[in-house]
Amino acid sequence: MQRSSSWVPPGTDLDRPNAARIYDYFLGGSHNFPADREMARQAISLWPDLPMIMRSNRAFLRRAVQYLAGEGITRFLDLGSGIPTFGAVHEIAQEVHPETRVVYVDMDPVAVAHSRLLVRDDPHVEVVEADVRDPYGLLAQAPVAELLHPGEPVAVLLVAVLHFVSDEADPPGIVAALRDALPPGSALALSHASLEGRPDQAGAHQELYARTRTPLTMRSRAQITAYFDGFELVDPGVVYLPEWRPETPDAVGPHPERMTGLAGVGRRP
Repeated sequence: MQRSSSWVPPGTDLDRPNAARIYDYFLGGSHNFPADREMARQAISLWPDLPMIMRSNRAFLRRAVQYLAGEGITRFLDLGSGIPTFGAVHEIAQEVHPETRVVYVDMDPVAVAHSRLLVRDDPHVEVVEADVRDPYGLLAQAPVAELLHPGEPVAVLLVAVLHFVSDEADPPGIVAALRDALPPGSALALSHASLEGRPDQAGAHQELYARTRTPLTMRSRAQITAYFDGFELVDPGVVYLPEWRPETPDAVGPHPERMTGLAGVGRRP
């Protein structure tokens, strides 16, 4: 067993890989252990672009939060948040508005426990254990209800989440339930693994995740765009990850489709 540190909850099994810590490793973070790094290396051997895709997705999250904070939103609901490290939502948003409130939600008790230790000193941040597949149960959680109660705009973040939700769980219905609970002026920021861009790799990517507890369902641009029903899409609409409001024109690169993900932001009228 590896030695623990201040951000690790007592009783954590450090010898068993954890999806949230593996994602942290892909991002270049330090909140991971040898077991997580070994599984990540196995995944990279099958899909060499994975770290680049993960970082592109995280960069979209950063740009989307910066944009929404710049638009005056001071309440964020981050669903499927994992471990809030390495450019966490509350850090990005609070650079614009120091009083910004953030509620992180994840179904993984290990990620939730890690998260609570990491943000315990910030009174504006809370962490909830809930499953996005049960949107009404999620919305009934006290920290979430309190975030929505004042009627101020709330930004819901579904970044790299819905491709882990099967068709049987009705992802469009989940988004609609969340949308209907949001005050006017609220927003949805979403990214999703897509069948487009690299169809030659789609099968291998889904097969890789089929070996884990979180199988992947890649979807088309039309399916992903439909999640924004009831929202007004912000320019440039639903595009490949690097194409959503890049910081510089050359940041997109010659082949944005290699990111195998689509992203967009919408506002609720």
